[in-house]
Amino acid sequence: MASTSSRLPLPLKLIVSAFLAVMVPVYYHNYGPTNFLYFCDIALLLCFISLWTESALPASMAAVGILLPQAFWCADFLGELFGLRLVGMTSYMFDPNRSLFLRGLSFFHGWLPFLLLFLVKRLGYDRRALWAWTGLGWSLCLVAYFLLPAAGTVMPDPKIPVNINYVFGFDDAHAQTWLPAPVYLVCWMTALLVVFYLPTHLVLRKVFGSPMQRVQGLRTSEATGRLAA
Repeated sequence: MASTSSRLPLPLKLIVSAFLAVMVPVYYHNYGPTNFLYFCDIALLLCFISLWTESALPASMAAVGILLPQAFWCADFLGELFGLRLVGMTSYMFDPNRSLFLRGLSFFHGWLPFLLLFLVKRLGYDRRALWAWTGLGWSLCLVAYFLLPAAGTVMPDPKIPVNINYVFGFDDAHAQTWLPAPVYLVCWMTALLVVFYLPTHLVLRKVFGSPMQRVQGLRTSEATGRLAA
């Protein structure tokens, strides 16, 4: 157990903890509590849990859930930066009504995927992550669809999120109209599994060993080192 815990450096844990200590109250004050139901915010929380518990499952779940979507976030941000609008999911990053500090906190979308890959490399990939994240992600979609503001809802504070996790389409100002809303929701949830989660799961399973394999490999390396000494 001691050898497993030593694989995650304490400074990294403290840095991520300090970031969350700043981000959570700032986000809560500006965006409200429902903002933390976005996939990316849940993934950041799972990353935090994995850092301190040194459990592979939370990091594996977050990696399955957000590696590909965050790549789209980065692509959309670069498009907006250079005047090319893709889907507009990062348009808030260029909203002058939001402080630079508030927008700057959202750059965690850029570094979180790399941190998750680091954790999965160190801790191993837990193959239960696909269905664990799918169940969590689908639950978040259902909550957003049935309980939270739909696309186009005018909120008292325009920073309060609507259309969380894009359950009404990719335009927060207008719900999609090319499919009945329940049909779109089912298609979207299916697409999340087939297009995003499953391919990521297959790649992570192939590239990274299981947590048990990681521990066994570390023990073998330690034993080899002791023999060499």
